[in-house]
Amino acid sequence: MFDHFLKYHMKMLLGDFNAKVGREIISKPTIGQESLHQDNNDNGVRLVNFATSKNLVVKSRMFPHRNIHKYTWTSRDGKTHSQIDHVLIVRRWHSSVLDVRSFRGGDCETDQYLVIEKVRERLAVGKQAA
Repeated sequence: MFDHFLKYHMKMLLGDFNAKVGREIISKPTIGQESLHQDNNDNGVRLVNFATSKNLVVKSRMFPHRNIHKYTWTSRDGKTHSQIDHVLIVRRWHSSVLDVRSFRGGDCETDQYLVIEKVRERLAVGKQAA
C-alpha cells in the first residue's frame, strides 16, 4: 500500500508502533542517535528494517531533547518510561520536519503522551499565462 503513492508526494507515517529503537551505529543514518533506549525490541527491529527498505527516516529520534520530552508512554506505576511512538518520513523530505517531541500536558485519559511534530512545507507556485 505504501508504494502506491506517487513518489513526489510527501509520505509520512505517524503512530504507536510499540517499537523501542536502540542506538545501533550501523542504522544511525536511518534512526539518528537521540534514543531513550540502548537496545531494540522485536518491533524496533521491524521498524528499522521497514524504514530502511522504504527509504524512510525515523525523525522522532533525531532531535536532542531531555528524556522527559522523549518518552511517549509511562507504565501505570509511573516507573517505566518508553519511546514507542514514532514519526517516519521519506528521506527526500526529511528536512521538512523541524522538530518532534512529546508533551505530557494533554488530558487524554491514557498512559500515552501527545506527540507533536513541526513541519515546514514549501509550496511551488505555478505561473499562469495572462
